[in-house]
Order: sequence, then C-alpha cells, then structure tokens
Amino acid sequence: MTRRQSGPFVVGDRVQLTGPKGRLNTITLQPGGEFHSHRGVLKHDDVIGLPDGSVVTSTTGDEYLTLRPLLNDFVMSMPRGAAIVYPKDSARILSIGDIFPGATVVEAGVGSGALSLSLLRAIGPEGRLISYERRDEFARVARANVENFLGEEPANWSVELGDLAEELPKVAAGSVDRIVLDMLAPWDCLEASAHALTPGGVLVAYIATVTQLSRVAEAIRATGNFTDPESSETMVRGWHVEGLAVRPDHRMVAHTGFLLTARRLAPGTVLPQRGRKAKPDYADEDVEQWTPGALGERSASEKRIRKAARQAESEAAKRLPGEKTHTEPSA
Repeated sequence: MTRRQSGPFVVGDRVQLTGPKGRLNTITLQPGGEFHSHRGVLKHDDVIGLPDGSVVTSTTGDEYLTLRPLLNDFVMSMPRGAAIVYPKDSARILSIGDIFPGATVVEAGVGSGALSLSLLRAIGPEGRLISYERRDEFARVARANVENFLGEEPANWSVELGDLAEELPKVAAGSVDRIVLDMLAPWDCLEASAHALTPGGVLVAYIATVTQLSRVAEAIRATGNFTDPESSETMVRGWHVEGLAVRPDHRMVAHTGFLLTARRLAPGTVLPQRGRKAKPDYADEDVEQWTPGALGERSASEKRIRKAARQAESEAAKRLPGEKTHTEPSA
C-alpha cells in the first residue's frame, strides 16, 4: 500500500511527534499502541483520525504536535549503511541535473537510498530509475528505507548488484536521460556513461574531495564526449528570527561534497576550444595521489551495515497484515 502524504492519520501512518522542548520522535500508528517517555504515555488511538498538524496530550498533560514526516525529516533520521547525500545536495542534483517526470535515470551507488527517494519523486510513475550498487548490504538498507517511506518498493525502480562500469555498457546506447554518480572513482565509469547517455543528456557526479574533483574534471575533458564540466558546492545557513532578534544560526550545514555536471555531446562532435590559460603539468606520481587507495576510502564497519539493514527492514515491516511489502526489481 502506497503511504499517504496527506489527510487524516490512519493506522500504519508514520507520525512525527514534537514534544514540549522541541524533541522529535517518530511513531508508526497501530491500534492500541502507545508511545512511552519519561513525560508520560501518548496513546496511538488519540492520534488516529486527527488531521495532520493536530496537537495531542499525554497522560501527564504534556502537549505534542503531530505531523507526517517530510522527506527531509525521514532522510536525516533513517538507518544508514553508508553516508547519505544530504537533502541540500539532493535538491541541487535535481535542479542542475534537470531530473524531469518520465526520465530514465541511472544512479550509482545507491548508498542508503536517500538520493533514490528524491530521484523517484522527480521522475514520477512514468519515469524509470536504475540504481547500481556493488554491495548487497547497502542495497538491502536502501530498499528497506525506500519501502519504509513510500509504503512499497516502486515498480519503476530496480536495484542492480554489480559494477556500473561493467553493467552499464549492456544497456542500449543513448537510452538513458540522466546519470548520477556517487562513488569513490567516477572517472572509471565515464566511457560507460557516454555509451548509455542520450546526446544532450546530463552527467552529474557527487564528489567528496578536491583531488577527486580535479581528476574527474580532467578525465571528462579527456574523453572528448562531454561538454566542459562545471563544478559547485552548496551551503545552507539557517537564521534565528524572533521579533527584532534576527541573526544567523551559530551552526550551518556547510561543505558536504562537490557537484560536477557535464552534458553528452552528439557522437563524432568535437567541442569548440575555448581560450584558456595553459593547464599546469602534472606527473604520474601526482595522479597516484588521486587513486582510491591513496585517498583512503571511508566505509562503515560490517557490523554497523548489518545493524542498519536489520533496523531498516524492521521499520519497513511495521505495517498491517496483507499490506504489500516488496516488489521484485525488474531485470
């Protein structure tokens, strides 16, 4: 059953409770269920049937605001097997990648499913998302998180286990509208991406470090298959606003990664040369500094990944008997 995003609360809905001190807790509504805290008990039956945005009272008289979690709320609190793409970067990817309804999009890797959720919303039911992931543990976490938020695993989403550089050449040439690479060594996938992308299609790379950014940009230029790459980063700073007390928040979501975009040229097209300064020389030992081994791939421990998978799958299973819980991905 697809999870509802509006209307009165019903059994099976996820509800975000905001307590007296602004503390957030998320519950899944069940008949006769109870939310316990040191500030008393809140009965699920008191929430079921209320409109979104209502206030309910616990047994101690404390008031709780009830709201359905937004995608941003869910992503920041869901179980993680790998580092997530932050909502600020997901929003930027949808914009600069021009992810449109009905698009065929390829994503690699799937991580914990945060970006997958944003991409699925953007392409709509008529689009198609193909996510490549090399590790089965990460794929398990992502599938469970997506199913948990949407209520089911979308029929237009497939998670393929394998290396993008080896699997993507198997798709029809020019059949993909957009490709998003979130991986340690995206330069290894440029030829496969050029094969799959339609002329004018957009390649987006989410990159963690400056050295990776440099190598990816130069590798894109070297293929001759893409426009000159453009790079950026996104920073978000909140503001405290109460009466005339207006100031920036003391904390902000600053650098999380770089975004680099380029568009696929028509086959055989030679990109016109721009006037630019000569590039500085670099030697093989400099390139070695960019390799995955030298960069030091940071990965969650096997124990943490297994725990995240169990937690995500447990959350996804908290629904009524007979509800749809899984749809096998298409081949």
